[in-house]
Amino acid sequence: MAVEERPGIPMTAEVAETRVSPVGSHNEWDPLEEIIVGRLEGATIPSNHPVVTCNIPPRAARWQALASGFRYPRLLLHQAQQELDEFVTLLQSLGVTVRRPDAVDYKKRFGTPDWSARGFANSCPRDTLLVIGDEIIETPGAWPSRYFETHSYRTLIKDYFRRGARWTAAPKPQLTEALYEADFRAPRDGEPMRYILTEFEPVFDAADFVRAGRDLFVTRSNVTNRMGIEWLRRHLGPGYRIHEIESRCRTPMHIDTTFVPLAPGKVLVNPEYVDVDRLPDVLRSWDVLIAPEPDPIRDPLLRLTSMCGKWLSMNVLMVDEKRVIAERHHTGMLRALERWGFEPIPCELLHYAPFGGSFHCATLDVRRRGTLESYVD
Repeated sequence: MAVEERPGIPMTAEVAETRVSPVGSHNEWDPLEEIIVGRLEGATIPSNHPVVTCNIPPRAARWQALASGFRYPRLLLHQAQQELDEFVTLLQSLGVTVRRPDAVDYKKRFGTPDWSARGFANSCPRDTLLVIGDEIIETPGAWPSRYFETHSYRTLIKDYFRRGARWTAAPKPQLTEALYEADFRAPRDGEPMRYILTEFEPVFDAADFVRAGRDLFVTRSNVTNRMGIEWLRRHLGPGYRIHEIESRCRTPMHIDTTFVPLAPGKVLVNPEYVDVDRLPDVLRSWDVLIAPEPDPIRDPLLRLTSMCGKWLSMNVLMVDEKRVIAERHHTGMLRALERWGFEPIPCELLHYAPFGGSFHCATLDVRRRGTLESYVD
């Protein structure tokens, strides 16, 4: 007999053990059943901070420095919202349950004893939340403007927790000046790699990790430091392995335009950022698919305001091992996916770039139908 939980009555351990978690996702390609899609309501141009400007294209950095703390222009919002609504409709037509965070006014100022900032947006749930199996982990991000961003997902997370999911929050970072290298400048080609983050405390974005069952792959970046990677390694324990992907990007931030597992034994890599001869040995039996050169973006407003580089063409979302949602504009990527045996589903989300990404960034897969396995040697 099913046990009914009454409001205000805490569930017992016995009740919790009888529940099947509504959260369960082990990799990037099992059949997708439930997903969180971000929102644009209340989005605010993030507060000016070196950890923000060092990671985005120079034109966008200059624009954001001038417009910091203001609402996004209505034209940008309108176009992105139209595309986002169509993306949600597409997911639902594919039988995927879509959940959304709460709308938040990110123009409100907040702070700690050490600093204050305005918010940004909850457009990219992939950054601040990490799903490993039946566990949701709130990540310790390095952007002050995103410090309380996971609060907009708390309605959803509490619902998942009450229904049996595990819920963890990594240590909340202080984000004092000690975390950031003073007078940081991104390295030029030929110079040794350097990062804006020190090892003062653990910080990481979930979007610097991708999952392949018992193996996770990560890029160290300007929002993920070695302490953050080590925190997650210890938290997950011996049942998982974390492998670092070396990135040649001079301003690294998030792995999903660098190294994207598409199916068991198949990974899409960025030829500009990844030396395939230096991939981890555990991938020696995998097919390495080289991403085609992205189609150019002609829209002058997008070129000015996009927070992302040209390789956003790689930011795809797997529906299952064959079907993949990809940007309609990037015809070269669509054709390449077809050649590799996938079934691309074209969709438009080009105008989401000023808000942080595309299909993978804009989502968090909460449940995929599958079990925990190992896919590497």
